[in-house]
Amino acid sequence: MTIQTLVSALQQNTEALPDKMGLEADAIIINQCDEYSYSETDADGRKIKVFNCNDRGVGLSRNTALMRADADIVLFSDEDIIYEKGYTETILKAFEERTEADILIFNLEVDESRRTYFNTSEHKVHWYNCGRYPTYSFACRRERLISHNITFNLNFGGGTPYCNGEDSLFISECLKKGLKVVALPITIGREEVRPSTWFKGYNEKFFFDRGVLYHFLYGRMARVWGLRFIFKNKGEMCKEITPGKAYSLLSEGIDHGAGM
Repeated sequence: MTIQTLVSALQQNTEALPDKMGLEADAIIINQCDEYSYSETDADGRKIKVFNCNDRGVGLSRNTALMRADADIVLFSDEDIIYEKGYTETILKAFEERTEADILIFNLEVDESRRTYFNTSEHKVHWYNCGRYPTYSFACRRERLISHNITFNLNFGGGTPYCNGEDSLFISECLKKGLKVVALPITIGREEVRPSTWFKGYNEKFFFDRGVLYHFLYGRMARVWGLRFIFKNKGEMCKEITPGKAYSLLSEGIDHGAGM
């Protein structure tokens, strides 16, 4: 099998980025900047294709990379991911040992304040627990995505109207279309600590946008899952906005999503 890393970047030095990230194999870098250009290098056993695009939106950049990929396995990534040596062999071996899996979710070390998951055992991912995994943990069989017409939603994530959630919607869509998603207790790299490009605090927009996302994730169960989300995280998230106000904003977002 072959593998490509699909990197979503924002105004980066793309000549230095492959070595900084520790990329070992072929890669496609979509660099959101202020120009349109293309370059390609073939050295150190890897072919790096760079597309500079004067567009914004993380979903758009990931779709742009996926449309141009040609490897058996694609690993989604961000500019601030630094890989462990041998990560490509680790991923390919994991797929070879799990022929039934279409998508594998790996661990990456992240700052505790940003951690939403850490796999301690191998398990299948289902609709009710798919909302916690970031895109940079996804390795996918490319042909399975293409044959099922699966792409990233362009309304969610950095640079879009709704601040995050494109990763959850992507996995949800995969599950709805019958793809097998497995989470593994295998670490392949770490996230470099830096300010978030989308998170501006637990403000009114955060809860409203979460409501819009929950409509598309959970449908009729959106309010139930929204209430659970606020109750579970109120100690951290509701220091400036009360739980009641947070739930009201989330409900407004759910209604807005239903009308889209």
